[in-house]
Amino acid sequence: MPPATTVATDPAADRESEPQRLTGRSKLVLGVLLIAQFMLAVDFSILNVALPAIGDGLGFSLADLQWVATSFALSAAGFTLFFGRIGDLIGRKRIFIGSLGLLGVASLAGGLATSPEVLLAARVAQGLATAAATPAGLSLLTTSFAEGPLRQKALGVNGALMSAGFTTGAILGGVLTDLLSWRWAFFVNVPVALAVVLVAPAVIKESRPAGRPRLDLPGALTVTLGLLGLVYGTTQAGEHGWTHPHALTGLAAGVLLLTAFVLVERRVAAPLVPLGTLRRPTVAWGNLLGLLAFVTETSLVYLLTLYLQKTLGFSPLAAGVTFGVLGAGTVVGGLLAPRLLSRTSTVTVLVGGGLVQAVFTAALLLLGTTTGASLALLLPATFFGGVGNMLVIVGFMVTATSGLPDAEQGLATGLASMSQQVGITLGTPVMSAVVTAGSAGAATASAVHRGVLTAVAVNAGLVLVGVLVAALFLRSRAGRPAA
Repeated sequence: MPPATTVATDPAADRESEPQRLTGRSKLVLGVLLIAQFMLAVDFSILNVALPAIGDGLGFSLADLQWVATSFALSAAGFTLFFGRIGDLIGRKRIFIGSLGLLGVASLAGGLATSPEVLLAARVAQGLATAAATPAGLSLLTTSFAEGPLRQKALGVNGALMSAGFTTGAILGGVLTDLLSWRWAFFVNVPVALAVVLVAPAVIKESRPAGRPRLDLPGALTVTLGLLGLVYGTTQAGEHGWTHPHALTGLAAGVLLLTAFVLVERRVAAPLVPLGTLRRPTVAWGNLLGLLAFVTETSLVYLLTLYLQKTLGFSPLAAGVTFGVLGAGTVVGGLLAPRLLSRTSTVTVLVGGGLVQAVFTAALLLLGTTTGASLALLLPATFFGGVGNMLVIVGFMVTATSGLPDAEQGLATGLASMSQQVGITLGTPVMSAVVTAGSAGAATASAVHRGVLTAVAVNAGLVLVGVLVAALFLRSRAGRPAA
């Protein structure tokens, strides 16, 4: 089958004739996009358990080891919005396939690395590939399926696999490191990326606006550098404290550059992010909800990892396997969300899911220091908390991308992807700082337990903030978010 190259120019007309169920071809398109998104989600966490082995194998100092994660996070979070706009310029399909090719090459280089410098360069390339592929893949998904039940179903499965991929990464990293080598945490990407690159050209249609937009270079530079500063400052704060010079410098630079970005967008003729779009309640509040959803759930994995290993004495592999229950909850939530959206409204799903997540996160405040009783509470709490969190994530994805034409889907999905990746990146260092404050810097089992419970309380509070945002600032009509 020759590659399809049709450019979406009149989505409204096309969607009137689209079937309201998945056809064989649409299932194939969805499968290719979901496999890629799952792999990208796995990459965020697959090296967490393997970090000590990487340090021993390549001679990283203990202080420098965190850069294996930070170098990826900086490039993945900082360049997402920029690459989302580039996809509008040259075609989202082209960006999607090219970035997955880069991911495969970077993963191969990382697995073969013989020095810290080569491995860090590979991690930066992996982050850039993720920054390009995530919004492009999400744009291709939203423009391939009509707004309504089909898109909600696709976003539900996408959200479930994305969150499950984050959990799977923690488990898979431990298994591969224990049974084979840390290098296989890189190599596992290569055949998957190759398969997607070979299949995608034949099944995915090109998607870009009918009119070629201009690139707002000043806006792209200020928002990218601003996000880099914000993420760098937060990660340094999580490691060294909020008063450390590197943390303060990064955060200050990030705030100044993002302020400059807003000023630039007010003046340029073709802004990277039109401020009118940002003023839409669905875009502004929807992305805030997405940021909170990813901050809370991904940082909860970090908190419970500390608790399981430092307080209960679990091995890294045993702790990773425990999160399989959380992963199962996110899959259930992703499958349940489209049905609830079709029967109720996005606000109902966002508020209901947030309340479920908040209640079961707060239940973790009862965790003690004995293994049996603690697991009896932790496993069901993480399962139902995962269900609630995934309802919020799917509700956020639907809210933030609804009511917009295909010409703005690159921007909408770029913003949604940025919220996702910044949330994943910021959650752990923020909660790490809370744990350090709650434990008074001590590393004993009881001190870690105390610090983790303090951070769990903050985590539950952030979830409730999201519930209030959804209830107060989003309204719905006939099950759809207000534009």
